Amino acid sequence: MKRSLATTVASDPQYLTTDEVAERYRTAPSTVRYWRHIGYIPGGMKRGRRVLYDAAALDRWDAEQVGGVDAA
Repeated sequence: MKRSLATTVASDPQYLTTDEVAERYRTAPSTVRYWRHIGYIPGGMKRGRRVLYDAAALDRWDAEQVGGVDAA
């Protein structure tokens, strides 16, 4: 059975759905969509109707956020 590129990318653990990103950051999917809209998080890529986020890009963004906090 052939799988489309969108199906292959969507099932790849390297890419996260909006719901998975929301779960990762313990927030609502609507918040993740808003963050993407205002450019707060690394933008996702559209695949059909779905927006997918690169997990590695989110990991790098997380490290930058933590690195920007001064140690008390």
